Amino acid sequence: MRRSLVTSIGVILFAAAAAAQTPVMPVVDHIHLNVPDQAKGVEWYQKTFGGKPITEAPDRLMFGDTRLIFLKNDKAQPSTGSALDHIGFSVADLDATLKDLEAAGAKIVNPARDVPGLFKLAFVDDPWGTRIEVVQDPEKLGLHHVHLRAPDPAATLAWYKEKFGGDTGKLKDRIDGVRYGGVWILVQRGDATPSEGHAIDHIGWRTPNLDAKTTELKAQSVKFTTEPRPLKLASGTMVNFAYLEGPDGAKIELVQR
Repeated sequence: MRRSLVTSIGVILFAAAAAAQTPVMPVVDHIHLNVPDQAKGVEWYQKTFGGKPITEAPDRLMFGDTRLIFLKNDKAQPSTGSALDHIGFSVADLDATLKDLEAAGAKIVNPARDVPGLFKLAFVDDPWGTRIEVVQDPEKLGLHHVHLRAPDPAATLAWYKEKFGGDTGKLKDRIDGVRYGGVWILVQRGDATPSEGHAIDHIGWRTPNLDAKTTELKAQSVKFTTEPRPLKLASGTMVNFAYLEGPDGAKIELVQR
């Protein structure tokens, strides 16, 4: 009976701790790209992948529930090899899209090829160093995934799942990942450099209580590089944000909108 009582108390405490966790919105809130000219970055991604402008600021586009936000930086390093290695977009016609991308100044890194059981895919670099995987996945068009880089992909995925929730699964029943809304977080095996200063500078999640989430993550030994602070957007909207370190130097922003 004593053992049953101890077990019951443990279950109750675990459930209480889980209930006390500060929630994170179940979507990738934003991805920050470094470009020399923010207006040209917005124009390029709107033309090539159909992003939609929003009123909160002119330096961003919406892709589904996720913002692509452009930071001014004319010395960014290519994204490949960093902890945030590349992003993926899904299109209806890969061959036609590659022609349009090349005409728009993209560099074709790997031409289109069919991957049995997965989809047709290719790799390109945008004019400023962001590696893009372009896939033809009819089940999900638009912003498709963010591909991270880490020596231990399983541990990295477990970290993101623990800190930010999401749905664990397998893309096309083949590739392990965590899904936030319609966007997959995937991890390829390899050594990585910190993402800050690369073309894909950081990635962000949203929480309704930034101070509480910061306190919670600090208790789990997560290192914050910027404490919570306010920011006034071009539209006059106020947000609160903070930066933290993810696995292998991935720069992560938490934002309260």
